[in-house]
Amino acid sequence: MAEYLKRGKPADERAEDDARVRATVEGILGDIEARGDAAVRELSAKFDGYEPAAFRLTPSEIEAAMSRVTTREMEDIRFAQTQIRRFAEAQKASMRDIEVETMPGVILGHRNIPVNSVGCYVPGGKFPMVASAHMSVLTAKVAGVKRIVASAPPVNGAPHPAIVAAMHEGGADEILVLGGVQAVGAMALGTESIAPVDMLVGPGNAFVAEAKRQLFGRVGIDLFAGPTETMVIADDTVDAELVATDLLGQAEHGYNSPACLITNSRKLAEATLAEVERLLQILPTAETARVSWEEYGDVILCADHDEMLKVSEEMAYEHVQVMTDRDDWYLENMTNYGALFLGPRTNGANGDKVIGTNHTRPTKRAGRYTGGRWGGKFIKPHSYQRGRTDAAARLVGEYGSRLCMREGFVGHAEQCNIRVRRYGGVNVPYGEGAPYRDAAE
Repeated sequence: MAEYLKRGKPADERAEDDARVRATVEGILGDIEARGDAAVRELSAKFDGYEPAAFRLTPSEIEAAMSRVTTREMEDIRFAQTQIRRFAEAQKASMRDIEVETMPGVILGHRNIPVNSVGCYVPGGKFPMVASAHMSVLTAKVAGVKRIVASAPPVNGAPHPAIVAAMHEGGADEILVLGGVQAVGAMALGTESIAPVDMLVGPGNAFVAEAKRQLFGRVGIDLFAGPTETMVIADDTVDAELVATDLLGQAEHGYNSPACLITNSRKLAEATLAEVERLLQILPTAETARVSWEEYGDVILCADHDEMLKVSEEMAYEHVQVMTDRDDWYLENMTNYGALFLGPRTNGANGDKVIGTNHTRPTKRAGRYTGGRWGGKFIKPHSYQRGRTDAAARLVGEYGSRLCMREGFVGHAEQCNIRVRRYGGVNVPYGEGAPYRDAAE
């Protein structure tokens, strides 16, 4: 049985935190829906100290922000976007429209149609996440979305130059300087100055994630992407320094970013606990990472790889770094996760920033039923059908009529019957139900 050498907050305390977040977000969204721009302006002033004449940047304001981005920074942004675009284009190419003749005269198909409008949220806060602009705006652009609205909070009272550059280079049609719940609420609900979108995407803190959850249904969302999670699955083929670095590298995101080591090596587990403490003495972001590690960090010792797999599948974390003597075995057998990082030569930061895979992935065990964001998240497969022959109309109508009547849907059955009369030359009086039920019935 798995042994916890370290455990974070119990589940009931985490649930209490979630309940407080839910209530706060519900109030904010209700205010935005009732008062529109006035509420958004007050919230921006309250949380970000930012009250511009307009939240949407003009072309000249975009140009001014981008002029503050260095040549090196712009080259880095373009390099990352090239990798992300290549993978997104390959993903889109894997989706194709189909049309098949399933039986003589019956044509079925589907068309892959992009969502018309998307709101892309890019987190700011302590760490302005330039990479999130690539991951949302650029991916939506590749998918063919017609209207892309991108929003990020101000940093030090102004638009963040590199985020604006990434949004613009990625293909955003509108750029807002607006953060938090007020940003996703305004994009989803609409205000006097911001037209609503059909879909919300992007990661964020617990409040942003909860806002997306409450808005889901009114608009689509990519997935529930809350505070980042990282898991390292390791055996004694790697050392504690590598493991601790990968754990703290994600724990620095925020005060509630879970980080977990699953191992079958007691020696590695104990060495990692010591190494985490050593690194926290020198890590510049230790103030945040320490709280996250102390309250949400786990070290789980398992008997063998089978138990390590079982525990990891139950937890279904977002980033899963696998460093073992059988990485391919985990790739073949794991089913619940956000993204896998296989072997010591790669890591979660590569996936978050530059390598090309999308960094918005399921958290809070959502990996059990959804994958991360990809080009297909912005594309809707819409089916259609066509009857080409009279014979097909009669045959399908006969079966359809009987099946409808078994459920008591006489009106449904009549939709089938009228086709039998029109295209089959059969005299069936209206309202007599399904004429083709077997005599034995």
